[in-house]
This record gives sequence, structure tokens and C-alpha cells, in this order.
Amino acid sequence: MVSLQEQLLKAGLIDNKKAKRVSQDKSKQQKLERRTGQQSVDDVRVAALEAQQKNRERARELNAQRDAAARQKAISAQIAQMVQQSRQSKGAGEIAYNFTYGTKIERLFLSAAVRAQLVAGRLVIVRLDDTFELIPRIVADKIAERDPSLLVQVNKASTVIDEDDPYAAYQIPDDLMW
Repeated sequence: MVSLQEQLLKAGLIDNKKAKRVSQDKSKQQKLERRTGQQSVDDVRVAALEAQQKNRERARELNAQRDAAARQKAISAQIAQMVQQSRQSKGAGEIAYNFTYGTKIERLFLSAAVRAQLVAGRLVIVRLDDTFELIPRIVADKIAERDPSLLVQVNKASTVIDEDDPYAAYQIPDDLMW
């Protein structure tokens, strides 16, 4: 088996003088290490190990970011599928239902039966891809676990009456329109 040094000599990349000098320096270093009991620090090797460690750390960070993006994409796909499968019809659309979205007041035209379900809290308004959809409360709770920012209007059916309320004896009619 031919050593690397012999191969370099044969190829003419180094001369005999330089090869002898390198081998002498190497043997001196080994003798010094044996005498003192300390290992010499190879700066090139240390720098290479540090660079390798940095590359590994960067690869871990990139993988974590890629995994987080994949998880977010999967959650978005799940939400879109849940909304598409469980969206409810808005009815004939004879009654306007106003609600706020951000700083705007939006309007949906609903049937009386759908409006009653929405007011009672059985249906929830969700925004998906620039459209407002009505979905059942159970599905809305599942969506809220994944991304609560998609829920626009959630009415809670409140049957609890506050004892300090001065208007507790007065019932608000269900057919009252604003």
C-alpha cells in the first residue's frame, strides 16, 4: 500500500525536501506530546469540528421550521375540510343578519329558521377563504381548538339571569328586529 506522501511525490506535487520536513515536524510533535503528556491542538481540526457543529445546528433549526410549516398546512387543510363537510345552508335569505368582522359590519341574508339557530348558539359563523359559512357549534368547537381566529360570530345561549339585573322581569321578545 502506497502512502499519500509517496503518491504526492510520484505525482510531482511535492519534492523530497518538503516531504522530509513535514515528517520531521510530525515526529517532533509526537515526541513532544509523549514527553509532556499533553496533546497538541490542531487548529484546523478544531475549526472543522466547530463548523460541522454549526451546520448540524442550522440543519436542526431548518428541519424544525419545515416541520412546523407542514403541521400548520395540515391543520389548515383539516379546518377547510371540516367547514366544507359541515357547512349549513343559509336558507332563502329574506332576513338580514348583521355582525362585526374586525372593524367592519358584515351582513348575511338568512331564513328565519337559520337565524333562530344562529341566535340560539346552535350555529356559528366562520370565515374561510373570504367567505362566511355557517357551521354547527360542535364543529366550531373543534375548529377553535386548532385555530380560534377563524371563528367570527359565536352566540352563547344564556339562560342564567343575574339577580342584580333590574330588567330581569321583562322578557325580550324573540321576534324583535333592530
